[in-house]
Amino acid sequence: MKLVTGNSNRSLAEQIAAYLEIPLTKCLVRRFADQEVFVEIQENVRGEDVFVVQSTSYPANDHLMELLILIDALRRASARRITAAIPYYGYARQDRKAGPRTPISAKLVANLIAEAGADRVLTLDLHAGQIQGFFDIPTDNLFAAPVMTRDIKERYDLDNLMVVSPDVGGVVRARALAKRIDAPLAIVDKRRERPGESEVMNVIGSPQGRDCILVDDIVDSGGTLCNAADALLEQGATSVAAYITHGVLSGGAVARISNSRLTELVISDSIEATEAVKASPNIRAVSIAPLIGEAISRTALEESVSSLFD
Repeated sequence: MKLVTGNSNRSLAEQIAAYLEIPLTKCLVRRFADQEVFVEIQENVRGEDVFVVQSTSYPANDHLMELLILIDALRRASARRITAAIPYYGYARQDRKAGPRTPISAKLVANLIAEAGADRVLTLDLHAGQIQGFFDIPTDNLFAAPVMTRDIKERYDLDNLMVVSPDVGGVVRARALAKRIDAPLAIVDKRRERPGESEVMNVIGSPQGRDCILVDDIVDSGGTLCNAADALLEQGATSVAAYITHGVLSGGAVARISNSRLTELVISDSIEATEAVKASPNIRAVSIAPLIGEAISRTALEESVSSLFD
């Protein structure tokens, strides 16, 4: 087995390599003067089972091209099987035609990955589970819920806890976590007036006197979370924290979260943290390296991956 990584999240790849007790394969990924991506695999991978760890996070197009070119290089180097391990799958929010004459970019990216030469895909908390069906190759969608659940149990009194979905679309995800910790569920109903902005309309459920935990897959601008926290506190919640898998945190999101009424925002390290995120007093990261490392190990050994979540 070989483990290869690009430039999107090297620290996570190193943690996964440490978990698997194998070194990262020597690989050169650099830019020409005109910013074209150049890749050179500097070890023999002929006949090997190769896993490429690469999130397609900001800058999304650069990291996507790195992933595609890495896969192509490995295919041409006669790797036996290539698995694209994509902790954060960019373009996942473009999973349907949101209006006339708009693309389904999540499907396009799936086609690109398969056409580049990937034999299977391993990813984490897809924005919509049906994106697995966009791939014509085997796809495993891991869940960060076990990692988040463990952290919540270590830090909170479960008897006074309430899990909250920040929008109607995330109810299934929030319900699954609520079931794991045997907590009640609430939903924040919001109306988005324009992209990047949200207006909280109503809280479905009673957060009175409870410690609330908002659960979602992606935090981008942070507006939805901050508005949801305000709404819950106005309804009598004792405190509000958030557990989100992918911390995109674009634009002024970090400052918005830092100045919000959230006690803390817990994210995974599926996206490499910026200096602003590291410096924020109420943003904390939990590692998903053991989860992805175990999934990679089971894939290589042809063992069950789904049993990770039983």
